[in-house]
Formats: sequence, structure tokens, C-alpha cells
Amino acid sequence: MFVKICGITTEDDGLLAVALGADALGFVFAPSSRQVAVDRARDIARRLPPEILTVGVFRDELPDRVVEIVQRAGLGAAQLHGHESAEQTRQVRARLPLVIKGFPAGHPGLSRIPDYGADVVLVEGERPGSGEVFDWRLAEDAPRAGHRVLLAGGLHAGNVADGIRQVRPWGVDVSTGVEREPGRKDPVKLREFIDAARAAGEEIRPEAYDDEGAPYDWQDDF
Repeated sequence: MFVKICGITTEDDGLLAVALGADALGFVFAPSSRQVAVDRARDIARRLPPEILTVGVFRDELPDRVVEIVQRAGLGAAQLHGHESAEQTRQVRARLPLVIKGFPAGHPGLSRIPDYGADVVLVEGERPGSGEVFDWRLAEDAPRAGHRVLLAGGLHAGNVADGIRQVRPWGVDVSTGVEREPGRKDPVKLREFIDAARAAGEEIRPEAYDDEGAPYDWQDDF
């Protein structure tokens, strides 16, 4: 189970999340209480192991600006959380190695995911970054379409396993659910969330382990 911790604003939180087993860290550049300066994101990303996916999070930003910021910060991917069109998403993907496109659950765009050219589809609630849980039944069809689905929206250690069992996503994304205050992570919540997500992932996806018991490597998917 791929685990992304979003809303990283400090080096300590970034290193802690990685030490506890996160696969990816998200840096919010859209207006938010978790918004981070480009230079700070770059400084944090430089300290991370190379296998960690670093993601710049944007909302309704111009494609050229998205690419500029991601490259300036030295990140590995862009996450588009707004009303970006299929054409705009493809423009970003043509210049960056990986793009995550977010949709509210039930959005019409989920029926034409291939048009966007994104590598990963994030399904969340109506208000991105609100920390609100949505009706997971609205996301159940997305994985069966054959795409990598990242489940987000109101997840925390107490409900992430249920979300994984119902939606059966490729990965999960959390921010508010592992915070002690906006922009600062809680070590206990981080550990409990990652452990719960990993355990649920093993439960629904036993094929993620090879004959020798080696863990599934999410990077092999790309």
C-alpha cells in the first residue's frame, strides 16, 4: 500500500514521516494553512532519500507555473487538485515525470480518466484539504477501471483500514488526520496511520508479496 503524507512544512516532519515508512511527501503550494515556500520545500526535499516521491500540490495554477515550481523545488511530481482541464493536465504531464490528478468523488471526470493522462487519480471529498470523509461508495468503481487510485479525504488511523477494504485503492493520502495542528505532524498519529494502512494493504493485496516474502515495491508500477 502506497502511503503519501501531505502538508509537510518542516524538515523534522518530513524526515519523521519517511523514517516511519511513508513512500511520498506532499508540499502544498496552493493557498492553505499548510502552504510552504518553494525554497523551503526544496531544502526539505534535498534531505530526503532518493526513493521518496516528493510531490508539489497545486490548485487551478497555470501549467507553466506548476512545472516551474516543481522543477525549482527539485520535486518528483505534481498533484493537481483544482478544476484543471484534461488539456492542462496533459501539458503538465508532458514536462514532468509523474502527475497525480485529484477529483471529488462522483466527478464526471472520473469517467474519462485516460483523457487527462495522469499517472495516478486521487479521489477525495467535495472540498480538497478539508479533512472531511466522503461516501466511499462513490469511489468504488474507480479501481476497477484499471487505474492507480489514491484515496484521500478525512482519513486517519481509525478509519483508513475500512477505507482501504471498501475502495481497494492503490494508495492512501493523508494530511489533517496525522496532525497535532495545521502544518505540524503528530508522531503517534503518523505511526498509527502508516501501520494501519500497511496492515490493511497486506490484507487486501496478498499478491503484493513475492515468493520470498519481499514487500511490494510501488516504484515498479512506474
